[in-house]
Amino acid sequence: MSTPAYVVRVAEDPADREACFAVRKEVFVGEQGVPEDIEYDAYDAGAVHVLAVREDGVPLGTGRLLHGEAAAAKTGGAPSVGSLGRLAVTREARGLGVGAALVRAIEETASARGLTAVDLHAQTHALGFYERLGYEAYGPEFPDAGIPHRAMRRALQPGRRTGW
Repeated sequence: MSTPAYVVRVAEDPADREACFAVRKEVFVGEQGVPEDIEYDAYDAGAVHVLAVREDGVPLGTGRLLHGEAAAAKTGGAPSVGSLGRLAVTREARGLGVGAALVRAIEETASARGLTAVDLHAQTHALGFYERLGYEAYGPEFPDAGIPHRAMRRALQPGRRTGW
């Protein structure tokens, strides 16, 4: 059985954004029990959303980048640090490299905007995933939507393409 091909792109139009939100609903609300009223927030409107889509158009994963003032509340106020969040991969696509491709796409988007680092709040079960991508945990564990998390950060190298 061959692995289906997919592309990762910035979600530019309303249909792409709806696909992003559908993946988040499936993963966070459906699988993890996050209340729907806190899954979607005011940050979604100004965020850069990325979307992984199978070659037949089926959405496989999503993530978002907050930057500027929107990110400051999540990154300790540093204006040059972006905030990666809402990274979700559908059950069928896990293990295909979709999550890593989404993270790299978000990092390239952050670098293109002049950001020097990306922060994220990782569910503790996913720490190893992010560590393999170069993120380092800092600070104590904390709950978010009832799920244990840790803050993590990765410095970016300006102008470096990661090949997503």
